[in-house]
Amino acid sequence: MEKFSKKEAIKFGWEIAKRKILFFIILLILVWVTPYILEILFRLLANFLVAISKRKLLIEASILVITGVIMRVLLSIIFEMGLIKISLKFCDNETPRFSDLISQYRLFFRYLLASILESLIVIFGFFLLIMPGIIFSIRFSFFEYLIVDKNSRVIQSLKESWQITKGNTWNLFLFYILLGLINTLGVLALIVGLFWSIPTTMLAKAFVYRKLAQNLKVQNQEN
Repeated sequence: MEKFSKKEAIKFGWEIAKRKILFFIILLILVWVTPYILEILFRLLANFLVAISKRKLLIEASILVITGVIMRVLLSIIFEMGLIKISLKFCDNETPRFSDLISQYRLFFRYLLASILESLIVIFGFFLLIMPGIIFSIRFSFFEYLIVDKNSRVIQSLKESWQITKGNTWNLFLFYILLGLINTLGVLALIVGLFWSIPTTMLAKAFVYRKLAQNLKVQNQEN
């Protein structure tokens, strides 16, 4: 099975994040701010309805508020897929664009269903014992990449994530701890450090995915 170097992955992420820092600053501002601006607009519209109707349109206003929350969540999920696409483009020496953030919107329901199923499996693992939950979360941690990268179906993405992480559970466990520490340092650096730490960890994970995805090719060839 293909192994990976934690040092090599983090170095890869750091070098690109440093070189493309302006791109990532703008990108992360878009990701963090845009969904909430959308929700605020719906809330302002709801408040306007209440004001002009003298509280006669409370139900309609409430619907607008709920719609704003749903739109925020929906856009955030689409952005999550877009960030994965952008990370993979950097790994493949391609030039990402800001429009890539919304390029994977067609995969929304597949991504959402797979996320819910993965969460239920992990929660079930934690109910059994702590360790199975940790193992499940590690072994299924690349299902999003398989959906975005290979257009995998819901169950297929989970199965393939399980396959490509075989023999790398402990290495991935240590890798994710390192990523958590890097982002913690980003928070401690007056929050501004997140503009470096998040791209670094995001790209490092995409780098590891590319390495481990070779396991899937080998298994398909053997079959």
